[in-house]
Parts: sequence; C-alpha cells; structure tokens
Amino acid sequence: MPGSYDEAPETALHPHYSGEDATARGWPEAVGLLTDAELYWLSTVRPDGRPHVTPLIGVWSNGALHFCTGPSERKARNLAANPEVVLTTGANTLHVGLDVVVEGRAVRVTDEERLSALAAAWEEKYGGDWHFGVEDGAFTNGAGGRAEVFRVAPRTAFGFAKGEPYGQTRWRFA
Repeated sequence: MPGSYDEAPETALHPHYSGEDATARGWPEAVGLLTDAELYWLSTVRPDGRPHVTPLIGVWSNGALHFCTGPSERKARNLAANPEVVLTTGANTLHVGLDVVVEGRAVRVTDEERLSALAAAWEEKYGGDWHFGVEDGAFTNGAGGRAEVFRVAPRTAFGFAKGEPYGQTRWRFA
C-alpha cells in the first residue's frame, strides 16, 4: 500500500531548487510534521477542471493523512469525480521551517472499527469539540451531521526546507 509508515520511500534532493549545502530531509521528519500539524490545505479538481483549495483539519494515522467532509460539500463532490488530491502543510514563513506536500488518491474509509479509531485520534488531537460517533460507514455528530472520511496515502511527497540552506526533497513510494 503506498505511503505505509514502515515503508522507506525513495528519497532525492532536487539540486536545481536546493542550496549547495542542502541535504535531503528524512521521511521521519516529514511524518512528524504531518502528525503534529493542526491545519492542512486540500487541493481537489472540480468536475469542470477548475481547481478548488480549502483548509481543513486531519490526522496522520497508519501511514496516511485522513480528513473528513460532508457528503454535499464541494470537496466531496470533487472527489466523486476525481479522487486525486494534494494535501499541504507547513509554516507560513519564508526563511524558516519545512513545508510538506503530499500527492495521492483519496480513498473513502467505511470500516467502522477503523472509523472508531480515527474518531478517537481526532478527539485526542483536537479536543472534545471534535467528538465523532460512527454510524453507517461515516462520522456523525450530536447535531445530526454526517461526514465521510478519506485516507490519502502518499504516492509522492515533497519537502521544502526554508532558510539556509534551502532545499527541495522528493519522496517516492512504491
């Protein structure tokens, strides 16, 4: 499965976009950032080909990023037509930090045992305001809302090191 936590990706530094002293960043550093990030940016494609980008919360679990969305939201409708996505996180700075970009396919999670584990992970990460129940293959909330959960295992990921030395690392998964 692409993006397995135990899988060592092919790692390469892009010399044209990296300082002379830059070295490729390790995948464990990227996983740490993906795990700890509070906010991610999801890029999808509308059925008519126009891009759509939106901020959202999510969790890194079992080698993949997970996010949820209401079934009638724009991102859910986009995913129904084209499940290829990009998720981005990092720091809104130019000279310090690491930004990580994950490319992959959003696959719906419907297994109730897995959803229960993910609901617990959401609450642990974001607190009691993000308490989800699980019913009929989706998250539910106390207000009667329903959210579909998606898993994005990295196919390719990029790390953009900011500050001296600047560097661009690419991770490719089998």
